Amino acid sequence: MAARARVNGLDLYYEIVGGGDPLVLVHGSWVDHQTWRRVAPLLARSFRVLVYDRRGHSRSERPPGQGSRRQDEDDLASLIELLGAPAHVAASSFGASTALGLAARRPELLRSLAAHEPPLMGVVADGDQELRPALQAMEAALDGVLAALRAGDDRAGAQRFVDDVVIGPGGWEQLPERYRATLTANAPTFLDEHGDPDWARLDLARLAAFPGPALLTVGSESPPWFPAIVGELAKALGGRARMRTLVGDGHLPHLTHPDRYAEDLAAFIRSSCGTGPAAASPA
Repeated sequence: MAARARVNGLDLYYEIVGGGDPLVLVHGSWVDHQTWRRVAPLLARSFRVLVYDRRGHSRSERPPGQGSRRQDEDDLASLIELLGAPAHVAASSFGASTALGLAARRPELLRSLAAHEPPLMGVVADGDQELRPALQAMEAALDGVLAALRAGDDRAGAQRFVDDVVIGPGGWEQLPERYRATLTANAPTFLDEHGDPDWARLDLARLAAFPGPALLTVGSESPPWFPAIVGELAKALGGRARMRTLVGDGHLPHLTHPDRYAEDLAAFIRSSCGTGPAAASPA
């Protein structure tokens, strides 16, 4: 089922597939609900899955003016309530930052949380000095991306993000044109996200009060600041969090190994919450 919801003053596009306990998938920056296209049908065998385009992305409305991650959190809260709270939430990258922020503010809405590589650099900015060179290199690369976007060259900014931040040199040319078009179209929202002074921060003390189970993952091929970030989040959550390294994966495990991602997520939800038929498997 595809539909639009009037949420917090704007229209959001969403789709629901499957049946069972509610599960919301939250995408990262630049992309849209299609990033879950390989895992949503697998997870729909056990759950009622909602995917959506976050505000400013693809089919959802793009509001004027400076936005904030808190608005994304409020949007997610409204969609969870639409689907049926509390819900399981799985999220990637900036979407994971959004889900974690909501878990800190409104923990009653989330039955469980799975977060992959949230770019919450604020939680490690004053930490391990060994990370400083890597963080500084990443910040320089992001500055180049943002400079292109501020100059109005969205396609150049998207290319720099792919080649300098996410995949590496030549990555842009390897992408099908439809993916490049999506990244370019959503580029202004990436600039807007980085205009929020709190985009990379999280209140760890409030997160520590989240009572549900959490799965925090990083890819073995990802930059070193992600394990450091996830480690700080795991410490805040204590024994309720499982931290896992996905061997052979990077920042997009739901695209590179969708069967494994879906199977691991469903297994985590079933084992931690007793959700879904024991014999069911999305793989």
